[in-house]
Amino acid sequence: MFVTVTVMSDKVYQVCINPDCRQTFGIDEILFGCPKCDSLLDVEYQWDRLNMPESLEFFETRWATKGFRAEGHLDFSGVWRFREMLQFVGKDDIVTIGEGRTLLEENDLVAREVGMKPQRLYLQYEGLNPSGSFKDNGMTAAFSLARLLGRKRVACASTGNTSASLAMFAHKTDPPMQGIVFIGTGRIAYGKLSQALDYGALTLQIEGDFDACLRRVIEVSDKLGLYLMNSVNPFRLEGQKAIMYRVLEARNWDVPDWIICPGGNLGNCSAFGKAFKEMYEIGLIKRIPRLAVIVATGANTLYQVHETDAVKWNGGRYDKGKVSALYKHMDETNYLPHTIASAIEISRPVNLPKALRSLEIMNGLVREVTDEDILEHKALIGRYGLGCEPASAASVAGLRQLIREQVVSPDDSVVCILTGHELKDPDATVKYHTGIDMKAANPPEPIPPTGRCANPPRKVADDLQAICAALGEKLPD
Repeated sequence: MFVTVTVMSDKVYQVCINPDCRQTFGIDEILFGCPKCDSLLDVEYQWDRLNMPESLEFFETRWATKGFRAEGHLDFSGVWRFREMLQFVGKDDIVTIGEGRTLLEENDLVAREVGMKPQRLYLQYEGLNPSGSFKDNGMTAAFSLARLLGRKRVACASTGNTSASLAMFAHKTDPPMQGIVFIGTGRIAYGKLSQALDYGALTLQIEGDFDACLRRVIEVSDKLGLYLMNSVNPFRLEGQKAIMYRVLEARNWDVPDWIICPGGNLGNCSAFGKAFKEMYEIGLIKRIPRLAVIVATGANTLYQVHETDAVKWNGGRYDKGKVSALYKHMDETNYLPHTIASAIEISRPVNLPKALRSLEIMNGLVREVTDEDILEHKALIGRYGLGCEPASAASVAGLRQLIREQVVSPDDSVVCILTGHELKDPDATVKYHTGIDMKAANPPEPIPPTGRCANPPRKVADDLQAICAALGEKLPD
């Protein structure tokens, strides 16, 4: 059966996540928070009134339709192939550039290094997205709604990946939109900044960190008619749900025991919890996996809130006082986040409430890892086949820690999310491998110069001896 998606505003709407408010709004209302209580908004569906597949296996029918049918370009997308789960926009308004053509790799070599048994560890590599990170999953969704609403200018605050994705999509829409990105002074990896510049975005550098940039872009969005593309936009998170659909698809619809992901602005973990809750309530899955969110020690707000201060979602009535007290302390001490993993260098994650909700839905936990652990595991992942940005490696570093704690069993099936490509931050990679006393470093071996450029000139035999020494072999006779 081929299901046709149409926009049904009476069946899909925005709703405040505060259980004591629950005010609803149409999908055509441009809001990034509840005007009544200032809580975050969700996209909700009346599933029983929508045309839905009876099982997840339905989506397999689209593996053979990519590019062949009238909607083949949608089937080519790893987000819109699952469009029945995202029925807030009609197919004619969808903006897609082939996002979500990603890889779930069973990696026994990394598994062995961290203490997992063979065939139990899977790495979901989002670096294969067109802009090189998971952000494209959310941008295709948010841009599709922006197109439906006739928006002309889009904006975001960014540590890099969001700006790269926004700039790419802005010039792929028809007609193109103007992309505007706010970055903090010195707080963006050049690999990511180069994308925003290359794709033609107007880049504004703000004094301060990501949190300062986000405050500024939220302040000016309404006044200047900018459509905000950060993950405070609930439609961004709808697209990021598709990462979990692809994980299940690659596992033949078998739900793993654990999903482990890095935590920055907490959009991914928020989307993952919502995805599994919806699939469970609809009856498409029979159980929900556990969730582990891994943050850096230098940007560990979620760890402090959930683990140290024991703040739980509590059906939406979480202890906001403890969160406010933490933020007040940050202000009084002029605290700024600091981690080599720039993508998760965020101290006031906008999706904190939704992350707490996901942790409740998925019986989850939070751990923190050091920059040294992040870089060591980044090198480990790269050595065994998948180059990733530093933030990605937090998930595998966190897995090793959870195995040592005996929270995760070597027999569990675990999916670690790798959020972005290695070339997003090549400086961090080179610095690690050329540093001193790095555990997994692979520095280049210097070979002395030869010929006319050498002083004094060297013979070919001397070069051969130096190369053999680098290879750990004896000079052949």
